[in-house]
Amino acid sequence: MGIPAWVWFVIAAIALVVGLVLLAADRTREGSRNRERMRWADLRGWQFVEEDERLAKQWSGGALGYFGAEAAVNVVAGSTFTSDGRRPVFVFDIEADGQIPAVVVAVRCNRAHPALVELWLASVPFQRADMPELLGPVGQRYAFADDPEAARRVITQELVDAADALGGDVGVAWLESEWVLASAAPQAGPSRLERLLRDLGEIADIVDPFDEDTGPGGRHWQPQTPGAAQQGPA
Repeated sequence: MGIPAWVWFVIAAIALVVGLVLLAADRTREGSRNRERMRWADLRGWQFVEEDERLAKQWSGGALGYFGAEAAVNVVAGSTFTSDGRRPVFVFDIEADGQIPAVVVAVRCNRAHPALVELWLASVPFQRADMPELLGPVGQRYAFADDPEAARRVITQELVDAADALGGDVGVAWLESEWVLASAAPQAGPSRLERLLRDLGEIADIVDPFDEDTGPGGRHWQPQTPGAAQQGPA
């Protein structure tokens, strides 16, 4: 004996209601994030736009490449002071496949970095089809770069220590073009984003000191063993 048609109708109706409830919850969370980000931008005297399709295409590494970002939403643009002076900044949510998997913070340097350098937490499943070359473990993270020799000149112990201090909620920090960027969980609020901006500002000062005669300072990082650069995460 088959299942009565009315049973299938009830199942379909319940599935529809559940779907609508989940959609409404997503929209409520997005609306709350939008308003919170807008208020934060207003308090800082920064600019806010709801969506910028071109901004996310400015970078291809780190969280942007990992998640396949299609657009930047809830975008805040402004500038912040670091110990070396004022630097432009962006804060925005990544939108990919209709979802927001991460929030990105970006601080601009005065000159382009010689290599794309990505610093991923070992606990993050960071592999993607077009990953840069693995350099090896650096502090609590794994380093990848599109130009290993240039990257090794950039990765100082000071940079490694600063990256370790970013926190366990920052899956990846990376250097790309003239920017220092990092991604955090999408629910990160203004206070967390403020701290992350300060931390990235410190990294920007390390890799891009305003004194043109001074390169990135500090002792250069070296793999712990000769084969460390070829090893992946355990």
